[in-house]
Amino acid sequence: MLRFLSTRLWNGLLVMTGVSFISFLLFSYIGDPVNNLLGETATLAQKEALRASLGLDQSLIVRFFKYLGLAVRGEFGISYRNLEPVGQLLMSRVPATLELSLCAAVLALGFGIPMGVYAGIKRNSWLAQTMQVVSLVGISIPSFLTGIILILVFSVELNWLPAYGRGDVVALGGWTTGFLTTSGWKSLVMPSITLALFQLTLFMRLVRSEMMEVLRTDYIKFARARGVADRSIHFHHALKNTLIPVITVAGLQLGSLIAFSIITETVFQWPGMGLLIIQAITFGDIPVIAAYLMLIALLFVLINAVVDLLYFQVDPRVRIA
Repeated sequence: MLRFLSTRLWNGLLVMTGVSFISFLLFSYIGDPVNNLLGETATLAQKEALRASLGLDQSLIVRFFKYLGLAVRGEFGISYRNLEPVGQLLMSRVPATLELSLCAAVLALGFGIPMGVYAGIKRNSWLAQTMQVVSLVGISIPSFLTGIILILVFSVELNWLPAYGRGDVVALGGWTTGFLTTSGWKSLVMPSITLALFQLTLFMRLVRSEMMEVLRTDYIKFARARGVADRSIHFHHALKNTLIPVITVAGLQLGSLIAFSIITETVFQWPGMGLLIIQAITFGDIPVIAAYLMLIALLFVLINAVVDLLYFQVDPRVRIA
């Protein structure tokens, strides 16, 4: 177990060092931070003074390790657009994105896995066939189109739900949450469904195909021959083996919910990290883009570590290896 964890930790450090270097190159060589901060009207002396104060006159290696040291402390420079510390700016957007992603993940896993299990066990029933058709439609529609349709129906026509924004939020220490207000929950409904729909259909189809594959294996046939009850076969023997590939896909997809919620946040003007990165790209705000890249890389490293630990618990072959 200790060797397993140390290997994953070492791999994670290598990934983060590589991503940090790419982020550093973005920060240093795309655009001129001195011009961005002072403007074109600044004198040469002012530019040189600022360049020296920012450490831009030092060697590449020295600047990289300084950048790495600051990044470890959560310091990524000043946003060119908002003129605020980037770390502080990102942290102010993290609660909105995490709450939206959490709701979408609960919807995707909470409905996707049971639907997939049912469709795998009762694959010839009319309900399972209907799920298949609906999942095909769900996986084919782009998320921005889903969001627009929901806004037209539930905001414009029925006026039941807000079309944009996060609603009222409550501050709990350094965290802001919409879970404690009615308008916050109403604002979460349509973005969560939009973000979850693709993942839900993906999990359903994956679980269905894995379930059908496992139910055809010899040990399931032997279990039936021994007179084991169908319920035990389905939910103890088959489902446990079905979940092994699902864990991998779920880990990556849940990371994607957080990292690539850009379209959904843009459609609903959700004040999270996705909307922030779109605005940063539009205005060429390189410090924010570089910091976002590192944050997302860290997120995927952590999620992969959790997935590996789950593998370690679920699959005995990993423990033996």
